[in-house]
Amino acid sequence: MTIEVLGISGSPIENSNTDRLIKAVLDATELECEFVKLSLINVRPCLACKLCVPDNICKTEDDFPELAEKIKNAKALVIGAYIPYKQIDAFTKALLERFWSLRHVNNLLRGKLCATVLTYLTTEAADHVNRSLAIALEEMERMELMGQIMITGNLPCLTCGVGDECDMSGIKRRYGQDAKSSDIPYSRVEDQREMWEEATRIGREIGQRIRSTDRDDNSA
Repeated sequence: MTIEVLGISGSPIENSNTDRLIKAVLDATELECEFVKLSLINVRPCLACKLCVPDNICKTEDDFPELAEKIKNAKALVIGAYIPYKQIDAFTKALLERFWSLRHVNNLLRGKLCATVLTYLTTEAADHVNRSLAIALEEMERMELMGQIMITGNLPCLTCGVGDECDMSGIKRRYGQDAKSSDIPYSRVEDQREMWEEATRIGREIGQRIRSTDRDDNSA
């Protein structure tokens, strides 16, 4: 069975908002899809060894070479990230670095459809990271970006267990010294209806594009 759309999540949280929205995009394509969670496999940052130059195959002994085959074979990618420390998460950053092995000389990702999901807390950081993602995928990889979805996430302090007493609590920093975790509603992606609908729209558009291309190829 050929996987036509590959979803990749940089979120380490089990069944996270990021995961669920990626899967919503995948489901909307109505095609054969696969979902990969980067925290469950081993994809290191690029080591800049340049051993991939002759053949576009990364020689680092981790899980990226296997993932790279799925990435190359898929007709579309849906990449989900989140923002810690006002920067893109390390799992997704490592993935983007490893795309270099697919890019130089032959550019194996050129023209591939893609979409992004980004979970954030502060708008300023989200806008910066979203632009960086667009530059990486469109200008550097020369993929076709079908859409970018940004959704509101949650402070880890809400679920760490000591957020109300911790002197470093993000709850107090964001909401005031008297704020309690019980006062802050947990943000669910399903409740962000506009973004959920946008994910469905993008997924359907990806599915339509792939089916249309397949029909054109079969009739050629």
